[in-house]
Amino acid sequence: MMTLPNMLTLSRIVAVPLLSFFLWWPDWAFGYGIAFALYCLMGITDYFDGYIARSSGAVSRLGIFLDPIADKIMVAAVILVLSAQGILRGPFVGDMHVIAGLVILMREIAVSGLREFLGGLQVSIPVSKLAKWKTTFQLVSLGALILGNATPWWNASIGWLVINIPHTVGLITLWAAAALTLITGWDYLRVGLKHMD
Repeated sequence: MMTLPNMLTLSRIVAVPLLSFFLWWPDWAFGYGIAFALYCLMGITDYFDGYIARSSGAVSRLGIFLDPIADKIMVAAVILVLSAQGILRGPFVGDMHVIAGLVILMREIAVSGLREFLGGLQVSIPVSKLAKWKTTFQLVSLGALILGNATPWWNASIGWLVINIPHTVGLITLWAAAALTLITGWDYLRVGLKHMD
């Protein structure tokens, strides 16, 4: 059923290759600026497809199926490209920030598998408030990391250390998202284990 909310959701999926294209060249600040604008637009459509579907009574099975997939595809693509291009690198720990991205990806895959398993048992797992905070930190983090490369001049000096402000905010919130990812992932797993033999 091709309703407006479903078209908005599909537009996010279709936009992922374009977003990845603009993220591919880390030295291209203008490309990262376009990527940041596109990323924000995708986030806005994520909000409005759900809002329109609920307010107009146009919630559909296709939308329920596609919406989380669109979110996961976008997040996974951004994390993978930023990792590949060395953006998940910062002071003190170097490229170990990739671990935070890896934790997020592993949790997304595990929870998707768990939801699929429990769906066959007619058991649903409601999204907790903590999981919504995780999503918020995750989206802010990836947006800030993209913005950091779009604005290489937006720096601050802390003693002997010169940091890019958006990039640093992105790395901090990435680790916050990873921590919440572990907590919420364990919560979902604990619920799922109750329904396994």
